[in-house]
Amino acid sequence: MARDGLHRALLPGSMCQEGVAVKHVLFATAAAVAITVALTPTQANAQARDQIRIVGSSTVFPFTTAVAEQFGRAGRFKTPVVESTGTGGGMRIFCAGIGPAHPDVTNASRRMTAAEFDTCQRNGVTDIIEIPIGFDGIVLAVRKGAPNFEVTREQIWKALARQVPVNGQLVNNPYQRWNEIDPRLPNLAIEVIGPPPTSGTRDSFVELVMEAGCRNVPEIRAMQDARARQQACQAIREDGKFVEGGENDNLIVQRVAADRTGALIGVFGYSFLDQNLDKIEGKVIEGVPPTYENIATGKYPVARSMYIYVKRAHVDVIPGLREFMAEYTSERAMGDTGYLPAKGLITHPPQRRQEIRERTMNLTLMQRPS
Repeated sequence: MARDGLHRALLPGSMCQEGVAVKHVLFATAAAVAITVALTPTQANAQARDQIRIVGSSTVFPFTTAVAEQFGRAGRFKTPVVESTGTGGGMRIFCAGIGPAHPDVTNASRRMTAAEFDTCQRNGVTDIIEIPIGFDGIVLAVRKGAPNFEVTREQIWKALARQVPVNGQLVNNPYQRWNEIDPRLPNLAIEVIGPPPTSGTRDSFVELVMEAGCRNVPEIRAMQDARARQQACQAIREDGKFVEGGENDNLIVQRVAADRTGALIGVFGYSFLDQNLDKIEGKVIEGVPPTYENIATGKYPVARSMYIYVKRAHVDVIPGLREFMAEYTSERAMGDTGYLPAKGLITHPPQRRQEIRERTMNLTLMQRPS
């Protein structure tokens, strides 16, 4: 179908921009029907897009941007528009509906939750393709040359939790300096800058660091109320010791690199450390440094999977979406010597990459997360 015909196919029962009624339109695919049925009057008046739109994770943003630029340089389709909205924000936008008013893809630095999946379903986003793109580690980094010391996840939790046990009771966190938590740690102020609650990196940090760090604290283990126990593990202090640095991880890197006190610690994805090793260095956590090899082999304790999600109903309707998925999962992109590992992506093993590629190009739909 010609592009003008595609635009008209996405405008059933409405007037196109030139004011001509759209009649007797034959839809090219069932996917086009799926989109048009769900269009609201407002969406129906919008002209169909000829450019892929992507939202989501700031951590995945550099990888998806690299694919978008490579895809656009091929010249067959326009370069996709990629916005950094955070994983949670991206999920809300992605799950709001189908049709040209809504994005086609969302990036995520964690897996879609069951609640997000259910929201998608309620809003007509019923068929979703889940594409695991690789792994990333969450690092704690300081300015290069600043005092660097090893930490455990329990020590990090005690530094950043809203309440911690003192003399057997949970109290508002009194710790101001690291050596107050453990005398073997340096006499440095606790100053941490990290992502906001809308970020998938924040979600993963809470799960992989805060929850894991409080798991063996006796006072927490003794709590009978599971919800109260979870709240105690997850809640981050709000007295200025932890500062939310926004969704742009590059800005967090810049603030850490510019810190003259040597105390400021940044929390972000490994790829941002990898791309700025001349300015910052990562902390060793529980005896393991944050390196590509340690994350890829599972030795580094703070690692997570990353994803992109695609609306099946938009494939073959929004021009180039199928081809974009093919580029993203290609060996030239995510292979061992591809351009994504060059940007810090920790890729899946070859056999797993082939499985992901086949499932993606077969448009295999994800099931509801458990």
